[in-house]
Amino acid sequence: MESEPIIQLKNIFAGYNDQEVLHDVSLTIYDKDFLGIIGPNGGGKTTLIKLMLGLLRPERGEVKHYRDGQEVKDLKTGYLPQYNTFDKKFPISVRDVILSGLHSNHRVFHCFRKADKNLTSQILEMLDLTNYAERAIGELSGGQRQRVLIGRALICQPEVLVLDEPSTYIDQSNQEKLYELLNRINENCAIILVSHDIGTVLRNVRNIACVNGQVHYHPANEVDEKTLEKSFGCPFQLVAHGHVPHRVLEEHED
Repeated sequence: MESEPIIQLKNIFAGYNDQEVLHDVSLTIYDKDFLGIIGPNGGGKTTLIKLMLGLLRPERGEVKHYRDGQEVKDLKTGYLPQYNTFDKKFPISVRDVILSGLHSNHRVFHCFRKADKNLTSQILEMLDLTNYAERAIGELSGGQRQRVLIGRALICQPEVLVLDEPSTYIDQSNQEKLYELLNRINENCAIILVSHDIGTVLRNVRNIACVNGQVHYHPANEVDEKTLEKSFGCPFQLVAHGHVPHRVLEEHED
């Protein structure tokens, strides 16, 4: 059975301060999709994400959200930004960081329900963080903290999970575990992942949106060097060594 659309962008023109960033963009995100978004800096990846999340209104065109085939005002969305800064000395536990993802649905000092706490325990188990639940988040490694923040994005039980450079704080040895986790999460919600790590993205996502002013949509297994050269505007080579993908840019003028 073909998946239903959940986000649809049609003939979008968008930008900032009279500077057009995206030109005549159309894109459909499907239920349970795993979409990788790649493209050069300044090409419009962040703008595209803001449009999907409803944080930016297009100058022209329309953005629609759907649930079970019916148009809705918005979707439940979990978001992991690229940069997460917090005081490592602040005494907040891993469990409380995850629960903080519910503050959009509760008053700040509202007592959490038993169901919220049970869901947090399930997320801790899924993220392999049960033994760290009461530990201060500042005591964790970068990879562990990133998993906690993914947990915070999941606590609202999103229909779409948006991740901006999720492997920023994770070393190479833990990236495979991250994508195994994301594949499990993808069983319950769509995932939109923005990354510069093109080799790893191509190996793990289901579909690709190449963004550089416009958007070109491809199944991940159809993206090759010529496709990337067109999207990035420079010569491109992809090299894969076993299970460790790499990307190599040929010499070119800026």
